[in-house]
Amino acid sequence: MGDAGNGNVFSGERGEDDGAATAAVAAELVGCDPAEVFAASTGVIGELLPVAKLTAALPKAMAAVKADGWAEAAAGILTTDTFEKRATATVAIGDAQVTINGISKGSGMIAPNMATMLAYVVTDAALPADVLRALLPGISDRTFNCVTVDGDMSTSDMCLLFATGKAEGQPTITSADDPALAAFRAALEDVLRSLSILIARDGEGATKLITVDVTGAETESSARAIALAIANSPLVKTAIAGEDANWGRIVMAVGKSGQPVKRERLGVRFGGITIAADGGLSPDYREADIIPHMKGQEIDIEVSLGMGDASARIWTCDLTHGYIDINADYRS
Repeated sequence: MGDAGNGNVFSGERGEDDGAATAAVAAELVGCDPAEVFAASTGVIGELLPVAKLTAALPKAMAAVKADGWAEAAAGILTTDTFEKRATATVAIGDAQVTINGISKGSGMIAPNMATMLAYVVTDAALPADVLRALLPGISDRTFNCVTVDGDMSTSDMCLLFATGKAEGQPTITSADDPALAAFRAALEDVLRSLSILIARDGEGATKLITVDVTGAETESSARAIALAIANSPLVKTAIAGEDANWGRIVMAVGKSGQPVKRERLGVRFGGITIAADGGLSPDYREADIIPHMKGQEIDIEVSLGMGDASARIWTCDLTHGYIDINADYRS
């Protein structure tokens, strides 16, 4: 159960009671225990939840439930998002074909860990809860937790993974390490990655999706810190918005990360074109060559450190006047 527009957070004991009251009505409608209702909200912080309005709408919402209502559900959870975010995959577990469907929302106030995303992923595979709990954290860390829109984290985020067990002919699975789950595990990661990229692409006011790859770091945590320093830099993001291949801003962000770096080994590429290598401007670089890439809607930034074998990938977006417009008027 989820609602959009009101986060029901920083609302004290009243907020907890309001959430419980809403869950109780939902539980009665579907015939389960209130403790089995997962409540998820994003929206304005500090406003009381309009419980009467929500509970009055739940019977109508329940009556409209249908097996193929993924698009309606995806649209119903949007806040400042501009489009629905859906992904699906079909994969085999043994001789059984199973489906994974996912929907998510998220557009602003987004940075690891997951804020401000809501994600609901459902499969008809027969997988016990402990297997799902073992699968999800690592995959979420490589997908949802690799997205940043503005470097800010909110109070509300959630990813729920459900298995209905409706698929027929599937072998019994009792461990997340079962070799029979290899294809399922990869497909689940594909679905979450697709949803993550859609969130980055739909960042508030965004016109460009930016993929930041850092390679050659000493450790994964170092590579991730450098990639996030680049992705969260207002100077980098505004340069991309202006279609300016200002690679000096990339170097600045690498330096401010505080991670181990040797200048003489540093390399920078935009869209596969080498701008800087071995700590300086490449003698073969011509800015005219990179202009078509900078005018596109998908920007690829690669930084090579030459320090080790670790790498990281982060997805983000550009920073435009649209971001200011949305957030200046968010409540009013």
